[in-house]
Amino acid sequence: MPLSLYDATIPSYRQIIAATSALIDKAVAHETADATLIEARLAPDMLPLGYQIKSVAEHSQGAIEGVRAGVYSPSTAPWPDNFAALKAKLADADAFLAALDPSEIEGFIGQDMAFEFGQTRMPFTAETFLLSFAQPNFYFHAATAYDILRAQGLKIGKRDFMGMPRLKL
Repeated sequence: MPLSLYDATIPSYRQIIAATSALIDKAVAHETADATLIEARLAPDMLPLGYQIKSVAEHSQGAIEGVRAGVYSPSTAPWPDNFAALKAKLADADAFLAALDPSEIEGFIGQDMAFEFGQTRMPFTAETFLLSFAQPNFYFHAATAYDILRAQGLKIGKRDFMGMPRLKL
């Protein structure tokens, strides 16, 4: 059986969302777990941890919602300012993804859609948007959240970033 668009996106989104949620648990248990940790950055010109975690949900659930609508514009709403709300945002995204019908995702193939932000407009097909834009952004923000936490002294490693792989049963 060939790899489907659903298989190439949704299970991996869910795996990394679960891992990112577990990273929040480790952050809460860390000695510096307060609002300043949510505002921690890797560099002065990068957005903080709260934004990175919000963007994990945005480039998974938000990407699918964008494909459904034919246009994706990233949310400019503020990121949650506490760990409970960040975890809830990830839980909502995971529940949304878990409820998807794989046939709906396959039905997106070939559908026109666009990324729009301000004056920027980028045309895509649904599959090229998901695989060449949303998915790389998703992984970038998940890795950046991990990196911020690591830089703040959390004792985490690659397994914490990856979460539970989908093993052959």
